Amino acid sequence: MCRSYFTIPFFCVILFMAPLVYSQLDYNFYDRSCPQLSMIVRFGVWAALRNDTRIAASLLRLHFHDCIVNGCDGSVLLDDTKDFKGEKNAFPNRNSLRGFEVIDNIKADVERACPSTVSCVDILTLAAREATILSGGSFWPVPLGRRDGTTASENAANKQIPSPIEPLESIIAKFTSKGLDVKDVVVLSGAHTIGYAQCFTFRRRLFNFKESGKPDPTLNSLLLSNLQSTCPNTDQTNSKLAPLDSVSTYRFDNVYYKNLMNNMGLLESDQALTGDPKTVAMVNSYSKYPNLFSNDFAASMVKLGYVGILTGKDGQIREKCGSVN
Repeated sequence: MCRSYFTIPFFCVILFMAPLVYSQLDYNFYDRSCPQLSMIVRFGVWAALRNDTRIAASLLRLHFHDCIVNGCDGSVLLDDTKDFKGEKNAFPNRNSLRGFEVIDNIKADVERACPSTVSCVDILTLAAREATILSGGSFWPVPLGRRDGTTASENAANKQIPSPIEPLESIIAKFTSKGLDVKDVVVLSGAHTIGYAQCFTFRRRLFNFKESGKPDPTLNSLLLSNLQSTCPNTDQTNSKLAPLDSVSTYRFDNVYYKNLMNNMGLLESDQALTGDPKTVAMVNSYSKYPNLFSNDFAASMVKLGYVGILTGKDGQIREKCGSVN
């Protein structure tokens, strides 16, 4: 049923998806044990977004970085221990991955309502959906019942998280190793319709693309000029940011794909989607048909949420998301 989330409008999408081959998860998993769950998560994300306009993109990224490293098990939320070095300080995450405190706060609220019932990974998965909706994106039903992992690996995160300067074929290989495919690469990259990136992730495109001593010749000239002002070559600090979508930075829409078709992708890995015949046709379609993107994004997010899950008696329900019980 179509609903309004805190008076912020969004498009309701009816998803006609093929039955999933997995049966471990259930859309109604917490209906009896924690019926307030969706509302608690929704309010927690809404409250966080009121105070930090960037947090929606951060929660989506946090969910992706969790699932792409050894599966959706909440391992990205774990602090380092004497037994393992976790994922928080892996190179792709260090000083850039955000939203941990949002998940911790929501978890505390959920524990008060439903003690020892809901996993941190399910909370994170729901939070990613609510972040999308509250940014103007579409609703999709989230299958639930994941359990939290009991370990994490900095080394695995360094190896498995795609890099913004990585060749497209390598990124596709990382996705396919998780049971995802080329379409999922294109669709999930569409999350870059919101959020920011640090200068170091794209600086070489501005001044020394592939050791040429020149900017990336495919980069839109106006965008290039603006980015060179934001991230001058003389300033090697990594704290400055640029929007991934400079046109509608905080709106979850299909403008990201329109930007790519106009050579206005910020990251090399984004713009590379227009340089490969396997992906450019999809980019073009999503740039023209926003509802197609909304439907496919929902389907790919559900698919992502099944990667490497723990269910049944595997894993645990953490009391606090940053540490195992």
